[in-house]
Amino acid sequence: MATETEILRRIWKQASSRGFTLFRNNIGLAVYKDGSRVQYGLCPGSADLIGWRPITITPDMLNSTIAQFVAIEVKTPTGRLTKRQRNWLRTLEQAGGLALVVRSTDDIPDTTK
Repeated sequence: MATETEILRRIWKQASSRGFTLFRNNIGLAVYKDGSRVQYGLCPGSADLIGWRPITITPDMLNSTIAQFVAIEVKTPTGRLTKRQRNWLRTLEQAGGLALVVRSTDDIPDTTK
């Protein structure tokens, strides 16, 4: 079985070819020798890949294109979301973003059509 990192790399590449612009969102905490700490990433529970996809507005809205915020949480076929991940994705979706849990490249919608 492929690791989550291997799946993520394939999904990232496939999503790019389908019109998404995505960035890796590593989450963690760095602890330095002096004891200082730096938390990195958006926030605990935020998705593995974040970015946007283009959305074309209908002609009655001046036929412009906007960027919709996208978050893709990558999981192995048997991987499960944490409570924080579920909440983060639900909140994003409620705000109008696209929140996806993706286990293979087949799960990525094509935005280039």
